[in-house]
Amino acid sequence: MPKKSEAKKVLKITLVKSAIGYSEVHKGTVRALGLRKMNQTVIHDDNSTIRGMLAKVNHLVKIEEQVEA
Repeated sequence: MPKKSEAKKVLKITLVKSAIGYSEVHKGTVRALGLRKMNQTVIHDDNSTIRGMLAKVNHLVKIEEQVEA
């Protein structure tokens, strides 16, 4: 749990390319991230699990790091 003085880092993830034509592993990873439609944006905590998923599908998504107040 972050201290009150520390800001929590989050990732803003947007699906910018369709997973059609890619392997089922990539499609499943996109779905597990909570992305269902093109240009849909979700926000996740910045942790190693999410970073690993993003490494698999980095060619399909746009990632923006943000600090949550």
